[in-house]
Amino acid sequence: MHFTVILRILGILLMIFSLTMAIPLLISWAMGEAAINAFLSALSITFLSGLVIWLPVRRERHELRTRDGFIVVALFWTVLSLFGALPFYLSQDLQLSMVDSIFESVSGLTTTGATVITGIDLLPKSILYYRQQLQWMGGMGIIVLAVAILPMLGIGGMQLYRAETPGPVKDTKLTPRITETAKALWYIYAGLTVLCLLAYWAAGMSFFDALSHSFSTVAIGGFSTHDASFGYFDSPLIEGIGIFFMILSGANFGLHFVAWQSRGVRHYLADPEFRFYACLLIVISAITCATLIATHSYEPLSALRASLFEVVSIATTTGFATTGFANWPSMLPFLLFLTAFVGGCAGSTGGGMKVIRILLLSKQGLREVKRLIHPNGVFSIKLGQQAVPDRVVGAIWGFFSVYLLAFVFMLLALLATGLDQVTAWSAVGATLNNLGPGLGDVAENYSSINDTAKGILSLSMLLGRLEVFTFLVILSPMFWRR
Repeated sequence: MHFTVILRILGILLMIFSLTMAIPLLISWAMGEAAINAFLSALSITFLSGLVIWLPVRRERHELRTRDGFIVVALFWTVLSLFGALPFYLSQDLQLSMVDSIFESVSGLTTTGATVITGIDLLPKSILYYRQQLQWMGGMGIIVLAVAILPMLGIGGMQLYRAETPGPVKDTKLTPRITETAKALWYIYAGLTVLCLLAYWAAGMSFFDALSHSFSTVAIGGFSTHDASFGYFDSPLIEGIGIFFMILSGANFGLHFVAWQSRGVRHYLADPEFRFYACLLIVISAITCATLIATHSYEPLSALRASLFEVVSIATTTGFATTGFANWPSMLPFLLFLTAFVGGCAGSTGGGMKVIRILLLSKQGLREVKRLIHPNGVFSIKLGQQAVPDRVVGAIWGFFSVYLLAFVFMLLALLATGLDQVTAWSAVGATLNNLGPGLGDVAENYSSINDTAKGILSLSMLLGRLEVFTFLVILSPMFWRR
């Protein structure tokens, strides 16, 4: 294991991250805001820390191993969250504690969207922009961006990509070279962001709101520049644009890449994961709409509008809101919350366990039923016309069990801090799935829960963003053996 190379990468990435604080710094300077001091201090501290880490090991040249990649990813997300909290902590406009600042930073970078801040409409523009920028950077994963940059600095990136990229098959690449893959992902990501920005702007948002919400929409983040989230705009057109881009961002970006290359969209419907994803959204939306109409909660058109937006927002783990779904009648809050456990597709910016895993688990369940009926039969699991190796199915079962164990342990830890069962259950689910809003005391925000619970939930957000295994691998004694 090459610790000097790991430190060199960490130093470089910290210096790169510090430069992103220059944009909110310029905004605060242009607007004459007091937050300029917070951003200037945070930028300086972050850059100098990265420089101090990098200088002693700047001449080290070694190829990264897989184990090195896991350490870099875990270290960087943890360290980045700490340094990303500095503007929040140093800002006189927020007056946040260190715990609250770290929670907000982790939530932004992991695209969770859970917040401890109230009175968002009154915040300085620079702070509002910084929150949205954190989500946009975290959406595709800053490590994937680094994969495109690090080779120019003499550092290989394939190991980082494997540790960061979600989905059951880690080695799938869009292009033969990993650097080109990372660039392709970011071109698509940036392109969708620009299209979303222009659509919001044309629909009536101010340029600042359009830019801010395009960042969090494409990142599947959920942060907004208003306390009322999308309810502030009260516009069916804006909500429709949001639905469209949330669905696109929750789909596998590999499909978007093929669509761009082939100039066609037929392959979307040919993809089993996308079909399952689309069917799930349609079915849950229909159930939600029918229930809202049957319980006389909304008029039919209003019920359709509210159900479509909330279902897509929760199912893709974005977390935007036009109304308080936690107060909806019958089983709807619980039903919508369960869809967040499915989350987005593999290779998307969405959270949750990923659609492909749930699809394969359901196929495995059906195969076991067939085996009970025909004990001597041989049945294979297929995605489209392609058989899925049992090794992949076994790995998904392993992920599923570890995911549930992590959920149970953190749920017990939250209950021990004094939270009620509904709040604790939904808070763990909302953070582990990178959703954001929960039920009970965390339906609106997380400001009312205790600091210990916020610390546990910060860990939960990091586990969810890295899909549990990256952290757990490092905790394994086998990982550290030569």
